[in-house]
Amino acid sequence: MNLQEPDIKDVVLRIRSLREDSGISLEEMAKATGRSVEEYEAQESGAHDLSFTFLYKCAAALGVDVIELLTGEAPHLTGYEITRRGEGLVIKRRAGFEYLHQASLFKHKLAEPFIVTAPYIEAEQDAPIHLSYHEGQELDYIISGRLRFAFEDHIEELGPGDVVYYDSARGHGMIATDGEPCVFLAVVLKPHSELVI
Repeated sequence: MNLQEPDIKDVVLRIRSLREDSGISLEEMAKATGRSVEEYEAQESGAHDLSFTFLYKCAAALGVDVIELLTGEAPHLTGYEITRRGEGLVIKRRAGFEYLHQASLFKHKLAEPFIVTAPYIEAEQDAPIHLSYHEGQELDYIISGRLRFAFEDHIEELGPGDVVYYDSARGHGMIATDGEPCVFLAVVLKPHSELVI
């Protein structure tokens, strides 16, 4: 199942429709996503790119799986799901980063698994690494290439076979190094409040 990347216009329309149908105000969604009302409106209108963190927070506030926001289809598998090599739901939410969701049709996931390709970008090599924040925990397993991982004020260099596990509510970020992309398995674990059992 190799799905095309979701169209941002469709995604923001689904977010707005679900918000309005649920009777949730712009102010409530802004608070739920950690943004000002103006920032939230810019994202809900499609004027600004939608980060993964923003999408997950929207999904949690709206009571749906993030896959439903991205595809308009609710996950429905409950026993198991197989995703073949190189396949998955394609998501590009950060400059050059490509995410292949590896279990988009599985219902009530306790974690979100992705194969991530981080591009090598020369201009990032000597700049501070952008830090992201999202509730829960994350495990990243390096498959190929090298990754510079930042956790708050700590910097670590990772290579094939290395694993980093961290509290993703704290500042974290990464860039590919050594002149080539880095491919890694990222397993994003949801916070207890979002688990559906």
